[in-house]
Amino acid sequence: MGTFCSVVKFENLQELKRLCHWGPIIALGVIAICSAMAMIDSVLWYWPLHTTGGSVNFIMLINWTVMILYNYFNAMFVGPGFVPLGWKPENSQDSVYLQYCKVCQAYKAPRSHHCRKCNRCVMKMDHHCPWINNCCGYQNHASFTLFLLLAPLGCIHAAFIFVMTMYTQLYNRLSFGWNTVKIDMSAARRDPLPIIPFGLAAFAATLFALGLALGTTIAVGMLFFIQMKIILRNKTSIESWIEEKAKDRIQYYQLDEVFVFPYDMGSRWKNFKQVFTWSGVPEGDGLDWPIREGCHQYSLTIEQLKQKADKRVRSVRYKVIEDYSGTCCPLNRGIKTFFTSPCTEEPRIRLQKGEFILATRGLRYWLYGDKILDDSVLEGTLV
Repeated sequence: MGTFCSVVKFENLQELKRLCHWGPIIALGVIAICSAMAMIDSVLWYWPLHTTGGSVNFIMLINWTVMILYNYFNAMFVGPGFVPLGWKPENSQDSVYLQYCKVCQAYKAPRSHHCRKCNRCVMKMDHHCPWINNCCGYQNHASFTLFLLLAPLGCIHAAFIFVMTMYTQLYNRLSFGWNTVKIDMSAARRDPLPIIPFGLAAFAATLFALGLALGTTIAVGMLFFIQMKIILRNKTSIESWIEEKAKDRIQYYQLDEVFVFPYDMGSRWKNFKQVFTWSGVPEGDGLDWPIREGCHQYSLTIEQLKQKADKRVRSVRYKVIEDYSGTCCPLNRGIKTFFTSPCTEEPRIRLQKGEFILATRGLRYWLYGDKILDDSVLEGTLV
């Protein structure tokens, strides 16, 4: 009992609230449907107790489910790791190269960014993922990427089982005119008959699960490709965006300088090892990072400060002429505005007539920018 209490603490139970969000509910629902239907169809198609192949197929299916859930919950509950509250660099003179977070009352460590959803500065923040209802960063980047790899592989296996089950079950019931096709259908004609009957409802459920599996394979597979692309360059999604803005800033002002990303180790294998290790524990402490030769320790943070200053210069100042409640999809702003609402979890800023905003970029019906509050600003999305 004492061991159980030492593992399950109040803080751990509080983390279970992350499951109460549309992202984990949908993700776990898809995993549950595909896994359950694949196991049921495995019994129908390739009885696991009669042949070695059937046993291996069923064990592999269970293995996919366990590994997918293990990495999914690791990414969700282990979390990205947060910069300690009140953190500051050991050398106080280095603070001039860093941004200060008023919410966390601390300096933003290199490669860290403040997440408005988590309300903390996240170490090596890649993005806030709604599917795990948590940030992807320093501590859980490997688990998150492994989940993106294993989910499509498991779905491909499940999709194959769905297709073979429907084919074998319909083989003796419908004539497709495939008289020349020679396939061993002994599994479909075995005696005794399968315990679970394959009726219209089972066919519809299998077809639905097949659609989920194929959709997940394509969507999650693309996300895995994007993640591996930036990992092999030792970047995050945010840092890739910062690099693009650095090139834009240099081109806009026609400066005689070249921005070199400081954390690329020059080798894909070395970059890979910065995230994936045999122990499962990522390299470093999440605050200090190795840099490539010739780069400054704070090259990236210095560039961020330049971009922040440039953002103020190039921003357009607007005056609010109507009140806005800050709702996500405001119906009172028209049908077009409602249906063109940005697909983002960024907070919408509540506005009152007469206030001023700084718009940094925009869509046709929406603006992204800062609300001017005396000497400070509140970032978000504006209608």
